[in-house]
Amino acid sequence: MSRPTTRVLTMLELLQAHPRMRGVELAERLGVDERTVRRYAARLDELGIPVVAERGRYGGYRLMPGFKLPPLMLTDDEATAVVLGLLAGRRVGLPGEATERTLAKVQRVLPPALRDRVQALQDTLAFTLAARDATAPGTAALLTLAAAARERRRVRIRYRSFQGEESERDVDPYGLVFHSGRWYVTGHDHRSGETRTFRVDRVAAATPGEDTYEVPEGVDPVQHVTRSLSRVPYQHEVEVLLETGLEEARRRVPASTATLTATDGGVLMVTRAERLDGMAQMLAGLGWPFVVRRPAELRDAVRALADTLRAQADR
Repeated sequence: MSRPTTRVLTMLELLQAHPRMRGVELAERLGVDERTVRRYAARLDELGIPVVAERGRYGGYRLMPGFKLPPLMLTDDEATAVVLGLLAGRRVGLPGEATERTLAKVQRVLPPALRDRVQALQDTLAFTLAARDATAPGTAALLTLAAAARERRRVRIRYRSFQGEESERDVDPYGLVFHSGRWYVTGHDHRSGETRTFRVDRVAAATPGEDTYEVPEGVDPVQHVTRSLSRVPYQHEVEVLLETGLEEARRRVPASTATLTATDGGVLMVTRAERLDGMAQMLAGLGWPFVVRRPAELRDAVRALADTLRAQADR
């Protein structure tokens, strides 16, 4: 799409966002002179989009009151960005049904030539990232929590725990986090008096209140969620000293799986594991020297892995 056409559409977007704009303002935003702005206004009028030009020192441009624009007008770049975003979102675990509906709506309103090109992108695009199954939260709860976090407004939630127990609690939401196909909200839970993480798909209802709050300094919702998930109980508690640097360890060991702390001799990794043979394989795959602190059974799992590898090497 040519740059003049792109600027005409940009002018339309500016007029949609502002009830009235002066010619000099439009010229500055578009990077053209005022004479060109008048040509763009005439071009929009030719396309059936009535732009009212007000003369005089304080004149400007506005869309005719009551005029309703088509539901969607996208350039090639914008349409590609929308489709790529939806396809990538579906891959990482955003709700598939809503994604498919949105893709269908976008394609219906695109011009035929652009629609065919976008469909070709959708048909031929492949990902190396494995698809995740999404656990979709209720839209009403998700939007309510987002608004409450932005406005720093306390919210009352009805929550269902992993065991299926329901409770009501007042929460000061610090932020929303999307992680591994699930939505989480982290914030101060007035029932427990602690900062907690809740799965949004288990929030049956969310009602904003009138009380406001301040977010404590240094709070990082993403870090809190990943640390909370790394502390989910498993059968074995593991402590291993990794003989490497902290930054290198953080690049290789996800924060959602372990807590990493710089210490004398390297990095202390504290985590939990369901199977010690899997933990032994993970440690071997990292490729760094390490010292098992606990449990002692992990040493046996590492020796068993070494025996298996030695047997394979001797075949």
